[in-house]
Amino acid sequence: QFQLVESGGGLVQPGGSLRLSCAASGFTLDAHAIGWFRQAPGKGREGVLCISSSGGSSNYVDSVKGRFTISRDNAKNTVYLQMNSLKPEDTAVYYCAAMYSCGSRVTIKVYGINYWDKGTLVTVSS
Repeated sequence: QFQLVESGGGLVQPGGSLRLSCAASGFTLDAHAIGWFRQAPGKGREGVLCISSSGGSSNYVDSVKGRFTISRDNAKNTVYLQMNSLKPEDTAVYYCAAMYSCGSRVTIKVYGINYWDKGTLVTVSS
């Protein structure tokens, strides 16, 4: 079965950190650009960060600059989102998805995976 599975979310206080994981099963991630997206309650989905197949990163939203970083471990078939200095406005469900390219900001369907049905919930609250 082909899957991208997000994990690592939870409840954290403002100023805290979390590391999200996006693990692939059934296929290898190394050939794909991977983007992290988020959807806050009552809001639309927005791109956060993207990492190319070669490891270069692209930032999609100014509010996370200097706080969030994206990385990949191809040996573990996983992409990570390190989130530091978390703020209440970072509260959202976070998703990962394969991308045509980071520059395109467009997702690409891979093996029929629905990227948006699960995700991992991050709640930043005191």
